[in-house]
Formats: sequence, C-alpha cells, structure tokens
Amino acid sequence: MTALADLKPRHFLWQVKDRIARVSLNRPDRKNPLTFDSYAELRDTFRALVYAEDVDVVVFTSNGGNFCSGGDVHDIIGPLVGLDMKGLLAFTRMTGDLVKAMIGCGKPIIAAVDGVCVGAGAIIAMASDLRLATPEAKTAFLFTRVGLAGCDMGACAMLPRIIGQGRAAELLYTGRTMSAAEGERWGFFNALHEADKLEEEAMALAARLASGPVFAHGITKTQLNQEWNMGLEQAIEAEAQAQAICMQTQDFARAYHAFVAKQKPVFEGN
Repeated sequence: MTALADLKPRHFLWQVKDRIARVSLNRPDRKNPLTFDSYAELRDTFRALVYAEDVDVVVFTSNGGNFCSGGDVHDIIGPLVGLDMKGLLAFTRMTGDLVKAMIGCGKPIIAAVDGVCVGAGAIIAMASDLRLATPEAKTAFLFTRVGLAGCDMGACAMLPRIIGQGRAAELLYTGRTMSAAEGERWGFFNALHEADKLEEEAMALAARLASGPVFAHGITKTQLNQEWNMGLEQAIEAEAQAQAICMQTQDFARAYHAFVAKQKPVFEGN
C-alpha cells in the first residue's frame, strides 16, 4: 500500500484531504487541454490509486470555468499528423489506458463539469462514476469534427450504456454539443448545480461516499464494470460472491450493531 497525499504531479493539480483526492487540469488559459505528458501522468496516478491507503474517493474538477478542451491542438494534434502507424497506435493505446486506469482504480470518481468538456475531456467525464455539471457545461465527443471516428477511448462501448444507443450514435456521428440540460435529462449528468456551488456539491457527495463502507464501494465499482460482459445468471452469481465477501467485513458488523443500538453506523473501510 502507498500514500498519495504527498504526490506532486507536474502536469495537473492534486490535493488529498479527508481521504478525498481532488484533481484538475492546470492550463485554464487554454481551457485545460491535455498533452502527451498529462495523459501519461494521469494514467500513472490512477493506476497508483489501486494501492493508495489514504484516498477513498476522487473528484475530477474544472479549473477556471472549464473542465477540459481535449487534446491540445499544438502539443498533440500537430505531432500526430507526422507519426507513423506504430507511433499512432502507441498514442491511442496510451489514451485508452487512462480510461482503463480510471475504471480499474477501485475508487469512486466524481466529475464536476463546468464550461467546456470536449474530446478527451468528455471521455474523462464519461469514464467517471458520477457526473455533476453546471447549466453552462458543454459536452461534445467531437472526434468526427477533426476527421476521426467516434470510437475513441471506449466511447462506443461506454456512452450507449449511459445515455442509450441512439443518443450516443447521434453525438458520436455528428460531434455536436450536448447541453447540460440534455445531459441531465439523458442520464449523463446526475445533477446540475450553479457554478459557485458545483465544487461544494461535488465535495459533499465525495464526503458522503468516503464516510460510507468504502471497501464495499470498491466492490460495487468492480461489479458495475465487470457485469457489462456477463449474462444475467453470471451476474447474479458474481454478485452473490461479491456480497458474501462484503459480509465478512467489519463494516457489515458495525452496521448491524449500530442498527440494534438505534445509532448511525460509523464505517471504517475494513
């Protein structure tokens, strides 16, 4: 196990307090685009979260009124035009590895989306477990607008599961902007909050999750993702085994004893 409170990333902002990690991209003058380096460092950080003993929840926040403007045109798009197939595949695999790391980190991730959330930024929001936004948030999977397919970083697998096949197909074919109101109505966003309340609401939700049975939350995250590829009978059996594991935790016993004593349970994550 390791601690990530003292992590000092070079390419994004990072803070750990009360077992909640807060991360945001740090190029607000450019609406927070991603670079080769920030992709890789984010991937490595989410991979390390699997072993982090001081983080129970992650909040991926906006910065300067925007979430993320996708891959930097000059730092990423330009160099990609000159790469050969081997180099291009190495890049696309690396970006996909960020999504894999987010899915596999074992911690709930909350995206707090304000302003621009496009391209790879929309993917980061999509790969989060819960998504909050401001009414001004603008989300677009705009890959076709730069001559690419909509099937980027798992979008064709994940987005239809969140908002439905037809809606996902429209966004991925056209690259058009999904308004915050559409996103909430379609289930992409769990709730909308005014800009001055967004981070407060995201942190409050994170605190609620962090005060819960965090070992069990990790099991929930695992099952939500693994059961995509299971039939119903497999899923029911997998959940039976997962729940039996959770029943061996001290948090399960704490909840029982608190109920008997007519008290609120205090979970400790073990």
